Amino acid sequence: MRTLRIRTLAGLFAVAAVLSWAGARLWDTFGTLPRVPLAAPVVLALIAAALFATALSIRARLRAQRERRPGAKGVDPLAAARALVFGQASALVAALVAGLYGGTCLFLVISKLDMAPRRQQAIYAGLAVLAAIAVVAAALFLERICKLPEDDDTTPSGRSPRGHAGRPR
Repeated sequence: MRTLRIRTLAGLFAVAAVLSWAGARLWDTFGTLPRVPLAAPVVLALIAAALFATALSIRARLRAQRERRPGAKGVDPLAAARALVFGQASALVAALVAGLYGGTCLFLVISKLDMAPRRQQAIYAGLAVLAAIAVVAAALFLERICKLPEDDDTTPSGRSPRGHAGRPR
């Protein structure tokens, strides 16, 4: 499984932010803006908390397993892989959502913040961006926890596990 790349997430964020800013600017010419729901930052924060709790749980189990504590419950590889896939998917979607709300927030901040509804929408959009960044951070933390050590395909004696000399093929 490939690791997430920061530049991919940043690229998604940037493209979505530019498109969202342009869309908000166009939409404003009709006299209204799409509403930013209050649930957006709440849901994103809940996803970030779930990812972070999952990462902490897996880290604690791996540590207990490494230290060979009696009664230590191991980590199911399939469950760890599922958590990792959920984290990566969440990070990609969160980068996109952060860009969408970031572009809207930028437009609202640049335009008229003297109107209470626009100020409120800018706050909701800003909180959604922060919560989406928390999702990305929690997903990257989970990915770091679930990363396997590098496999060099040789044993300490210089022989591969299949009995062949450890040389490049």
